[in-house]
Amino acid sequence: MTGIVYIASSLDGYIARQDGSLDWLPTSSESDFGFGEFLASVDALVMGRNTYDMVISFDSWAYGDIPVFVLSHRPITMPGDSNARVAAISGSPAEIVAELAERGLQNLYIDGGETIQTFLRAGQIQKIIVTRIPVLLGSGIPLFGKLENDVLLKCVRSELLPGGLEQAEYEVAA
Repeated sequence: MTGIVYIASSLDGYIARQDGSLDWLPTSSESDFGFGEFLASVDALVMGRNTYDMVISFDSWAYGDIPVFVLSHRPITMPGDSNARVAAISGSPAEIVAELAERGLQNLYIDGGETIQTFLRAGQIQKIIVTRIPVLLGSGIPLFGKLENDVLLKCVRSELLPGGLEQAEYEVAA
């Protein structure tokens, strides 16, 4: 199993404003900055409830027919897209990974601030792809929260993208 993070952050490490707003993210009709190619490489997406509630408010469903598992004990509202495959799931990161592996899902896209932090602390993240946006927010929802131990990373790719964005890919050291 491979847990993979693919996310944008401000230069000072925030993934959203304190209220969850993403108004600082660039919008471009010319490039998806590799998101489509990345999405085609994963078997399923695991996201937190807050992230899910935000993405279903968008004009379109970004995940096609990829299975999306939402960490929640409450019923979830289905997106309007008829291709969407969404289900609630709960448990520890290790339990969730084991359950999805039993279903044959190996490459898991992990999304949402708290979810990423929880899976990282549990050792269930093997790859992190961060697109840094050249803006300083000063406060907001941090990509990485407090960690009990250092997490050693190896940068395996770094590139400049249109608009002055930088995307880096890291492997989590064993």
